[in-house]
Amino acid sequence: MDERTGLPVVGMIGAGQLARMTHQAAIPLGQSLRLLADSPDDGAALVAADVEVGDFRELADLRRFARGCDVVTFDHEHVPNEHIAALEADGVAVHPGSAALRYAQDKLAMRERLSAMGVPGPRWAPVATRADLERFGARVGWPLVLKAATGGYDGKGVWVVDTADDAADVLAAGVRLLAEEKAPIARELAAVIARSPFGQGAAWPVVETVQRDGICVEVLAPAPDLDEDVAEQAQALALRIAAELGVTGVLAVELFETRDGLLVNELAMRPHNSAHWTIEGARTSQFEQHLRAVLDYPLGAPTPTAPVTVMANLLGGADDVVPKGIDERVHHSMARWPDVKIHLYGKQLRPGRKVGHVTALGVDLATVRGRARAAADYLMHGDLNSDANAAGA
Repeated sequence: MDERTGLPVVGMIGAGQLARMTHQAAIPLGQSLRLLADSPDDGAALVAADVEVGDFRELADLRRFARGCDVVTFDHEHVPNEHIAALEADGVAVHPGSAALRYAQDKLAMRERLSAMGVPGPRWAPVATRADLERFGARVGWPLVLKAATGGYDGKGVWVVDTADDAADVLAAGVRLLAEEKAPIARELAAVIARSPFGQGAAWPVVETVQRDGICVEVLAPAPDLDEDVAEQAQALALRIAAELGVTGVLAVELFETRDGLLVNELAMRPHNSAHWTIEGARTSQFEQHLRAVLDYPLGAPTPTAPVTVMANLLGGADDVVPKGIDERVHHSMARWPDVKIHLYGKQLRPGRKVGHVTALGVDLATVRGRARAAADYLMHGDLNSDANAAGA
């Protein structure tokens, strides 16, 4: 408990952009957010007052950080699960707990558990050898998707292979792998919900996530032209997964929409890129909701604030287009698109890295999407004459 405010202290392990935005949400609630950062230069460490630098892989650092925290939560899923269990054994309140979080940390464990629950997903199999892969390919057809069981994100640790020869280097690396059929995807969706220890749940509208090279570039909220029954099915599925796995906090269920129905792709048990739009686009943002949930407060209304919200990620490009003079671009972007909200994460620029996002709200999807794309394109490339900017003018 913070003696100055009489309010509980939330500790967040990790100090990236998710922690940075959670810190912003904590301020109006009067909460004290404490961060365990890898470096004082981490995005959230640059703006938060209560920061400890330590190694999330070291139990001693985690134990030291947890002292004085009323609850501990996460900016990422990379903390060793056995360390989380050790904190729980010490009496630390951790949300989500180790029993639930393992299903976001280990894709093989996730597939086994979801399959046992009857949750729809691509056909899959654990693979360790070329023979394993060839047997699976003969059963479901090629190409296949190979995934590292642990550690992958934003397209990393995922390989699409047309033949067993294509997978030779990955198989030789000794990484725990699973293979999945390459499902005939119409588009990718995300159902993001929150659940408290009390068992209360809340669901935001299902969104469409637009991917490029395995990285989300846009989020359209709500997912355009999504059948109402399918949307309700996706929300109910996410709430069911949270309840059966014992998830507390925000849960993002990444989904494939196919001609035959929805398939679960992956799970994330923390605030998620697919719900950054909720900062402006919902009565309660995912970051405030995550704090409410881990503190076991009543959850806020997830109601949208506009008929359409579009979020566009700001991604670092090749070295020759890494933006110079970003401050000037922010200035001109605000003048040209005063309704578009800019979020910069305080991160160093490098190719493919998410360094921020912009959000636009309105009534007409094409118009709102054009403005979000135009602002994002200008901020990253400084080109007011691109097709995206012409659409957003």
